[in-house]
Amino acid sequence: MATPLERPQAAAREAADALPELLAEIAETAAETLELQEVFERVATAIRRLIPFDNMGVIRVLDGHYAVAHATTVPCGQCEPECSAPQPLTDWSPRFRPQPGPIARLDDAPRELDPSFANDAAVLAKGVRSGLWHPFRLGEQFGGVWLCSYQPHAFDDRHEEFLRPIAALLGSAVEHWRLWDGERRRRERLERLEGVLETLGESLDVRDVFTRICDAVRPILPHDVVVLTELDLKRRTLEIVASAGAADIPVPSEPMALTEAELAERARDGVIVRDIPVEMAGETVRERTLLASGMRSWLRVPVWTGGEVRGGLGLFSRAPAAYGEADVEVAARLADRIGLVLSHQRLAEEARHAAEARERAERLEATVETLTRELESRGRGRVVGVSRSWREVLVQIGRVAPSETTVLITGESGTGKEVVADMIRRGSPRAGKPFVALNCAALPDQLLESELFGHERGAFTGAIATKIGRLEQAAGGTLFLDEIGEMSPLVQAKFLRVLQEREFQRLGGTRSLAADVRVVAATNRDLAAAIARGEFREDLYYRLNVFQIHIPPLRERPEDVPVLAEAFLEELGRTMGRPAAGISRDARDWLLAHGWPGNVRELRNAIERAILLCDGGLITRDHLPAASAPAGAARANGLLDPAAPLPAGGLDLEQIERGLVERALAEAKGNKSKAARLLGLTRAQLYTRLEKFGLR
Repeated sequence: MATPLERPQAAAREAADALPELLAEIAETAAETLELQEVFERVATAIRRLIPFDNMGVIRVLDGHYAVAHATTVPCGQCEPECSAPQPLTDWSPRFRPQPGPIARLDDAPRELDPSFANDAAVLAKGVRSGLWHPFRLGEQFGGVWLCSYQPHAFDDRHEEFLRPIAALLGSAVEHWRLWDGERRRRERLERLEGVLETLGESLDVRDVFTRICDAVRPILPHDVVVLTELDLKRRTLEIVASAGAADIPVPSEPMALTEAELAERARDGVIVRDIPVEMAGETVRERTLLASGMRSWLRVPVWTGGEVRGGLGLFSRAPAAYGEADVEVAARLADRIGLVLSHQRLAEEARHAAEARERAERLEATVETLTRELESRGRGRVVGVSRSWREVLVQIGRVAPSETTVLITGESGTGKEVVADMIRRGSPRAGKPFVALNCAALPDQLLESELFGHERGAFTGAIATKIGRLEQAAGGTLFLDEIGEMSPLVQAKFLRVLQEREFQRLGGTRSLAADVRVVAATNRDLAAAIARGEFREDLYYRLNVFQIHIPPLRERPEDVPVLAEAFLEELGRTMGRPAAGISRDARDWLLAHGWPGNVRELRNAIERAILLCDGGLITRDHLPAASAPAGAARANGLLDPAAPLPAGGLDLEQIERGLVERALAEAKGNKSKAARLLGLTRAQLYTRLEKFGLR
């Protein structure tokens, strides 16, 4: 008979001899199914023959930070492969926190555990007094087996030795399950996803079906919020263009600025944030937004369109560690399909924009043709030209005419600024209303002010009756102000108020009158230079220069000279009753070679003169004007010297006068008031000659 000392040793040898048989039984039981939870009670019953315990469980640790119960004898109310939600390892105290290595057994839980940790408190609340843990490897991760008892000091060294091979065996079973379950669930999820993605074919605009897609995907890829974002690489911003679900804050409607690091990660295949409050410090706009959202987990995959990353698909959960590597493939498949729909959407939008652009171009072309025909039919002369620059002017007219926008027409004298202004009026809603033109350079300052605003009786000496100004005459219609660069500073200030407040007062009046006019202004001056010299108000310039149309000089579009000459030949021949037979080759060559400083007006005058001289015959070079001689050349020929003999061929007084005007303008650097003084003329007299000679 064994002695008392020999009996424990015999029991230990008996238990050790039974261990291989127990391991074989556990292996056979676990092999019945890859779902270990289904046979876990039988496995636990077998282990109890060697190790006394009350509860047992198998834990898997995810990414070294979170633990889930894979199988347990504790009633959990579910038969899922994971019997608990992921719990941060920080919920355990360091004394009994799951780790890749062994942990000293727990002999007296109330003394050794810390109830300030959530899981320690839960263990103590269940009455656990003893605990035993042993780890096992799961690929690059780990897990372990834990045993609990409601008795203190329930486990000893032998139990730890027995648990080591049992843990290895259960770890192998868990690893087999993990690999099999991962592939099975992957196939099932992708098959279910393909069925859901048929919804995307219902609309070219993914935003129309985004919520429905997210609701359908939720069982496959659980989430609380999903957002679709769009990247703007030039502005370095991210904008949410579609969303589903509700966070703690409203979905941001404005683009968010991104840092260099955030931009650099845009093309990563998948970004997983296990716990937003733990992993983000709130140093960027995006991080602060995520922290305020109330979400804990985040999975983001890129959305590719046109061969580049144009945005991202983000899935959020209020639970930590809700996403793993297996979820990246599912989310990426969804993002790829969304990217395809976005590509089709972009192509459709580009096609629609192209069609709209063609339609706008056709409408503009029709508007230009209509305005041109109407202008010709009303006796304003033919609006002709084949050059690209002139066609661009016509397109600009067609674009701005239907609006109420103020227009500034620039260009040299004689280019046809008033004709363009009239075309704008005829294409506007004010077409049937008055068109009132006023040349600001042709009148002295006080007379210009009276002409523009009108005056009351007695407003100044000679004001014997009330006069209606051009602003009132143009009521409901269009006011054309030619040579607005010559307007005096006083009148500029008053006219600025018209543009700002849409009201004015007559000279000598106290009552404000409404200025219901559309203003079209024209100038041949460089207003920017005039502003720099303090001759023109900058604020008035910006009020006038809302939409600028520049008419290029005739010398910059020589291809328009022949067609204009033919048009004038036909028009003037008909009105003068003396049509010419045509234009000879030498005359045509001269027309093309001439610089036309007076532009279209000079060309028209030249054709009119030639019709008179040719007397119904062919216009030749002899019927066209002589080339202008500069003032310097006239002086060199002694033509300005009263004592010099007159040339035998006679003088061209018109050319001499033109040369003097050009010289005065040059010496006055374009200042017409100064040029008039140099010539001993009034401003009005000077402007008469400028019009006559087609000068700026």
